[in-house]
Amino acid sequence: MTHYISTRGGVAPQGFTDVLLQGLAPDGGLYIPEEFPQLDMGQLRSMAGVPYADIAYMVTSSFIGNDIAPATYKAILKDVYQNSFDHACVAPLVQIGPNSWIMELFHGPTLAFKDYALQLLGRLFDHVLEQKGQRVTIVGATSGDTGSAAIEACKGCKNIDIFILHPEGRTSEVQRRQMTTVEAPNVHNIALKGTFDDCQNMVKAMFNDKKFRDDINMSAVNSINWARIMAQIVYYVSASVALGGPSRKVSFAVPTGNFGNVYAAYCARQMGLPVKRLIIGSNRNDILTRFFETGTMKTNVVEPSLSPSMDIQISSNFERYLCDLLDRDTEGIKKLMKGFKDKGSFSIGAEHMARAHKEFDAHRCSDNQTHQMMRACYKETGYILDPHTAVGLYAGSQVREDPSVPLVALACAHPAKFPDAVEKAIGIRPPLPPHLADLYDRPEFVMPLPNDLAKVQDFVRSNIEK
Repeated sequence: MTHYISTRGGVAPQGFTDVLLQGLAPDGGLYIPEEFPQLDMGQLRSMAGVPYADIAYMVTSSFIGNDIAPATYKAILKDVYQNSFDHACVAPLVQIGPNSWIMELFHGPTLAFKDYALQLLGRLFDHVLEQKGQRVTIVGATSGDTGSAAIEACKGCKNIDIFILHPEGRTSEVQRRQMTTVEAPNVHNIALKGTFDDCQNMVKAMFNDKKFRDDINMSAVNSINWARIMAQIVYYVSASVALGGPSRKVSFAVPTGNFGNVYAAYCARQMGLPVKRLIIGSNRNDILTRFFETGTMKTNVVEPSLSPSMDIQISSNFERYLCDLLDRDTEGIKKLMKGFKDKGSFSIGAEHMARAHKEFDAHRCSDNQTHQMMRACYKETGYILDPHTAVGLYAGSQVREDPSVPLVALACAHPAKFPDAVEKAIGIRPPLPPHLADLYDRPEFVMPLPNDLAKVQDFVRSNIEK
């Protein structure tokens, strides 16, 4: 059975359900497995041609151990991946070139990759809370996609109140409406005056206020919650075995701002999945690419871009990788993260950066390059990319070394979520799928609030079900 420790070392090892319900560790760190369970070559080969829900069980059951009965967990996985996704393959691969593939991660209810983890997370929360006779208040921050996926996953959960903060005016209209048009007594949307980083910092500040956190029994659905990362490992394994793994390695190109998605790929590699390259795609908010170029992580002003879900300058999940990079030196992590909070930067030495360069590549993609990639892909293949997918595909194209190694670019959102960017690039405005066709006509429910911790906490306190 896997146990979990904090990246900052101030917590005794925890079991899965404790980590699930806590989200952020009490010492301000993020939970990581004490050791990564291993998938041997025989196990990986046995996954070829197996339904996605079964692969999910084989990949993730060791992370849960005895905290949830195996038969119950299998039933939850089957319910999630057979009933909440509109493609039989769940995460299908589409070929767009010689040994180049798109992994479509937009077949869930909110058309974004966040559904693959959050649909499972919602079911796990409801099951565990029912068993414990508890209720939680989930508070999360979103740059666009996490919020709608979390709301969709939690809107019917009787043991959860959910509050989602999004940066006012900094998401696409589709992203905003997918959150604000959900009418449910346990769902509350907050439009915060600020950036995504302000929203994320607000959530962390609420977690670090122990009395407030305990009073409302606060938990998280952001990718600071380990269960989110765990669920995302599955689609990397699924894609690999579909393309001949483990007999051959696969490379993945991942558009990412918060580092959670590509960190899940790193976890898959740590578990034994043969991975050739992990390629990070950044937009103009390129803090991750700058880190891999210079060894210094330094915040800049967040600039709006064509790929708004990546308009981030504080990559929360990077702390998890940093902990491994520093050989689980939790005291060192505490010092680095304190320096980052106080000064907005930290640096890593050459020896550690040499190791980081072996594990990741990183490239930035401008808005102009994003449009060029969208146009080129459509012209050559007829395939329509959303702008985030285009960023990842561009980064992958900068690294391609061995054409015999399959390159999988992650399509993290449906192009209909960003119709203005798509129309500008290729002259086509992609329609929303039928279940969202009337989205623009639905009433919205949202509370605009200033970037003020006390005011946000007051709103949360006054709106939870007692």
